[in-house]
Amino acid sequence: MKKIIFLLSTFALIFILPLLGSLAKWDGLPPGYGVFPVQNNVQDPGFNLIYFIGACCIAAFILIFLLFPRLFGFKKEKIVRVAKTSVPFPIWFWAAFPILLICWFIIWSRAGFVSLLEPYTFVPLWWAFILILDGIVYKRNNGVSLLSSKLYIMQLLAIVSCFSWFAFEYLNFFVMENWYYPNKDVFSNFGNIFWFALSYTTVLPAIIEWYLLLQTFPSLKKRYSNGPKIHLNKPLLIAFYIVGLILAFAMGYFPFELFFVLWVALVPMLSAAMGLIGFWTPFTSIKNGNWSPLLLIAIATVANGFFWEMWNFGSEWFNQGIPVNPNYWKYSVPYLDKIHIFSEMPILGYFGYLFFGVNCWIIWLTGAYVFKFDPNFEIVGTGDKAREH
Repeated sequence: MKKIIFLLSTFALIFILPLLGSLAKWDGLPPGYGVFPVQNNVQDPGFNLIYFIGACCIAAFILIFLLFPRLFGFKKEKIVRVAKTSVPFPIWFWAAFPILLICWFIIWSRAGFVSLLEPYTFVPLWWAFILILDGIVYKRNNGVSLLSSKLYIMQLLAIVSCFSWFAFEYLNFFVMENWYYPNKDVFSNFGNIFWFALSYTTVLPAIIEWYLLLQTFPSLKKRYSNGPKIHLNKPLLIAFYIVGLILAFAMGYFPFELFFVLWVALVPMLSAAMGLIGFWTPFTSIKNGNWSPLLLIAIATVANGFFWEMWNFGSEWFNQGIPVNPNYWKYSVPYLDKIHIFSEMPILGYFGYLFFGVNCWIIWLTGAYVFKFDPNFEIVGTGDKAREH
């Protein structure tokens, strides 16, 4: 029980410390606090070349690390090829495919009366995409996928996803709205809360499906499985925890300078807390040199981020700025707002997705440890089962 109390207390501090920092900064609540969906209330400081160059250096290091892991002590692993059986795509793949195409057509075309349906396309489009990803995993993984073997995990992922993204929306108030939703008047206040709650259910399931899909590529799965062995001992975990506490408070006090902490503070605080009480985290396997869980969830989130940004861009670009899609978002990122992909997202923002994926996994584990359900979403194909036996 003491372990759960410590974990819950840490989780609470993630919400309390930025608020305290923001109260000290603004002598009260920050501008726009509590408005949902969040709006752009404060003009960000604009582009800063020094900040941008520093961020580019960090991004370049991350990119080199991911592309050339052997430069950092990773060893090449022998890849054992598993015999693939001829498994057809499952029925949910074929059922979801036309739904995705129809929703995609609606949000980008505004063709006649179908434009009336555009406000309601985000949820079916993304759940159709999730089912398609699961269908691809099913085919590549010899007839085993999350839906076919662990349906309850998908349901729990949707629930945790909904609450976790509301948490990010809350933290967004303290960095002066890094993202905001200009089309807030499409629905009523209650309509926005209800619709966005449904929309948030898609975040974790989509990321996890991408992760499972990457796992079906043996060369990618093994790429980061034999790397440097780093043991995070207790003094190091305590240091990470303290750094996380400081960053969480500082994020509220320096909302522009430390805007990126929104994606970073959760990791040292919650993962260090879990490590201190002996719970598994994506960092645990690093002590044995296996970096795959940590890095593949990060890469999976970037892959999914491409589709987030693509569909978001098209929903406004092809509609000539007409406020129809309530889920459409824009960015207000200080210092780094240059070189956009899909008009809204600065290219360096995609590196933020790397950390966001780890955050999502940490929050998922927090929910599992507190409410005592099995958080394991890993799946094993029939061919892998045969090889194991």
